Amino acid sequence: MPERSVRTTGRMGAHRRAVEQIKESYAAIPDDAAPRLAKATTNLFRFRDGGKAAKLSARDLDQVIEVDPVTRTAEVQGMTTYEHLVDATLPHGLMPYVVPQLKTITLGGAVTGLGIESTSFRDGLPHESVEELEILTGDGRIIVARDDNEHRDLFRAFPNSYGTLGYALRIRIKLKPVSPYVRLTHLPFSDADKCMLAMQEICERGEHDGEKIDFVDGVFFRPGEMYITVGQFADRAPYASDYTGMRIYYQSIRTRTRDWLTIRDYLWRWDTDWFWCSRAFGVQQPLVRSLMPRRWMRSDVYRRLVGLDRKYGVTARIDRWRDRPVQESVIQDIEVPVERGAEFLDFFSAKVGMTPVWMCPLKAREEWPLYPLEPGRLYVNFGFWGTVPLPRGQFDGYYNRMIERAVHDLDGHKSLYSTSFYPREEFWRLYNGDAYWPVKRSYDPGGRLLDLYDKCVRGR
Repeated sequence: MPERSVRTTGRMGAHRRAVEQIKESYAAIPDDAAPRLAKATTNLFRFRDGGKAAKLSARDLDQVIEVDPVTRTAEVQGMTTYEHLVDATLPHGLMPYVVPQLKTITLGGAVTGLGIESTSFRDGLPHESVEELEILTGDGRIIVARDDNEHRDLFRAFPNSYGTLGYALRIRIKLKPVSPYVRLTHLPFSDADKCMLAMQEICERGEHDGEKIDFVDGVFFRPGEMYITVGQFADRAPYASDYTGMRIYYQSIRTRTRDWLTIRDYLWRWDTDWFWCSRAFGVQQPLVRSLMPRRWMRSDVYRRLVGLDRKYGVTARIDRWRDRPVQESVIQDIEVPVERGAEFLDFFSAKVGMTPVWMCPLKAREEWPLYPLEPGRLYVNFGFWGTVPLPRGQFDGYYNRMIERAVHDLDGHKSLYSTSFYPREEFWRLYNGDAYWPVKRSYDPGGRLLDLYDKCVRGR
């Protein structure tokens, strides 16, 4: 047997053993304890305040089982990070169709929750390149779900279910070919309406200046200053910039018109500084940056620091000592139709005022029950992450509730990876409870797993 076949067979055998282990562990959890996956890292910003829960170890479900360059597919365990997946696919000249921007986002997390990047204007969301899901369901079964088998209802409802229908144990995804380099062009705009019109035209035509484009995203720095970045695959490059050390990628957008990155550095261009959020930890100060090991300049390190700060209340204590206003965390990704994008930026600038804001166009290729996006319609994802001082007399949730109302007034959609405040009836109307509950009753009739509202709004 060829070495590659032996290796793949061995990995699949290890996967089956891991599946049996987690199935047995799940069955052993008491009925009054809510099961919860124990993950080494998380990119969620729904901090739980306790409650009786039993953790399932996922340490043996974080491997790439196989990359097949002939069929351009990969068999991947659900807890595998995109960093490890990309490391396995790039040597074959391949990548997932959509690679979310942070290294430690897991494939299972992106499929059951939010995933988006600069290929999403053409390739949709991560779950749209999934061929098969192996799922541990709420009632303890191991189900293989595909779009063409008897578990199609689970396959279609799994995206945006956030682990409330089951856990992805193995995923087969399609891959696309890549080139060694990406050529970037940063296009400046001073008017939000013109910026959104240009983004729409570029995405609809799939080209800029008569050349096919492969990536599109952008940054809003302030009213009157925003940029669209278009990227094109390239076989050669006159140079390759490095933004993993002293230089900072998002700052380069304001000073360069053209840039070149290796494909790997392009995929992780946002991770080194967690977009721009590393500035909260002083990491963008030259002295601090020069002393900080590169291996620590990663999104998962910053996320751990946020968790520690929330646990021990360090920032809140300092703010009280300095007599600063109470801060509200405003950490969200939302999507509105591109034709309403300028309206959202006007609202956000006037009422919230946080900058920068990430702008990423996306278009769902098909209809997915729990993702309320109109197929074929171009949306813009706006991502903003930080804190805002609360006005006197207002309480935590003031800004986030305001954003929720504005987004849905603009026919938009909000991701559920962070805090949400919807009343129950409104939530189920917005996130298609009519489609969710029949699937929930079929695969978790005893309610072992939290439902989507309890998990994403009540934070249980």
